Amino acid sequence: MNIAKQFRDFVDKGNIMDLAVGVIIGASFGKVVTSLVNDVLMPPIGKLMGEVNFSDLFINLSPHQLLPNGDRIVSLAQAKTAGVPIIAYGQFISTFLDFIIVGVCVFAIVKSIALLKRRLNLDAAAVPQTGKEEKLLTEIRDLLKANRDQFGLSPQGRHEPDRKETGPE
Repeated sequence: MNIAKQFRDFVDKGNIMDLAVGVIIGASFGKVVTSLVNDVLMPPIGKLMGEVNFSDLFINLSPHQLLPNGDRIVSLAQAKTAGVPIIAYGQFISTFLDFIIVGVCVFAIVKSIALLKRRLNLDAAAVPQTGKEEKLLTEIRDLLKANRDQFGLSPQGRHEPDRKETGPE
């Protein structure tokens, strides 16, 4: 089978649409988590740590280098503008927290799906599966019942004429 046919089969099955929806939802979810970390979680943590702005935490790898006006480099923006080599560990902490939150959410979703599948499999296992012979015997039984009722036969196969019920005489 050539690649083009395999791709066409893949698209025909609807998998490409599922993939596209997953990517779009994942990207949106990532933006929400990033905003949660940067705008909601990190400011109070920074406040508790003494007015620290996590997005501005860095290590200057060239501490002897100064700004063009002679001042020391004190912010991440200044370091980037001056082209100083830095380790921006504050952004790394925020990004790592993003990763942890997304990881916990994905873990919770996967565990929920696994639990749901397990419950569905238990429900399916509770219903006994019948074989071909059992199905055939069930059909024969149902046909015999229908014929018996149609011809007015008793379960023992004797003809029982319609009798009018009479009360005690």
